[in-house]
Amino acid sequence: MSNAGFFYHERLQRGDEIMRRVKGLRVAVCGAGALGANLAESLARQGFTSLRVIDRDRVEERNLSTQPYYAAEVGGLKAKMLSNSMYRALGVKVEARAEALNDANAPRLLSDMALVVETFDNSVARLAVKRYCETVAVACLHAGLATGYGEVIWNENYKVPSPAQDDLCDYPLARNLAMMTVAIACETIVRFVATGERRNFTITLEDCAVRPLVI
Repeated sequence: MSNAGFFYHERLQRGDEIMRRVKGLRVAVCGAGALGANLAESLARQGFTSLRVIDRDRVEERNLSTQPYYAAEVGGLKAKMLSNSMYRALGVKVEARAEALNDANAPRLLSDMALVVETFDNSVARLAVKRYCETVAVACLHAGLATGYGEVIWNENYKVPSPAQDDLCDYPLARNLAMMTVAIACETIVRFVATGERRNFTITLEDCAVRPLVI
């Protein structure tokens, strides 16, 4: 199946050269939850065709309002369900790695990537990503959520949150905040590919505001 026409509007917006760069960029998305799964889907629909998704979790019923999974996929591995969905929709082969990322396996999971996007919900995996990307000097963007707040921060400015905030799956989360944060992260990635620019942002739901993060 050819997907040449799937990115028609994106190509009109970006131009052929940017689309060529986007297509060839190898990107790892770490996490396949409210941020990671939606972000991977958006990147695939923007023309990124060399994607790897890393997540050990399985789809739960409570995920369905904020994550792009289906009721029939409950119990399935998130990374594999997302990979299957993107292939059916676009013919894009997203590489699924259903593993928990840590310091020991980070080199194996991330070594051939040009860009790493981290969206995990635990400090151990976040720190492993940050350390590895610092060590090998690979570009890394972190995206995170809290109640009413989102952030998109490049590795050199990122501080790993306290473990006390790990795996809090019962905090309030509006789908609109997740999607706003995903949109800003995706645009940040495209601009990085186009110009090398690395900008950091905060997103707040109450006032629908996106602000540059001044470090």
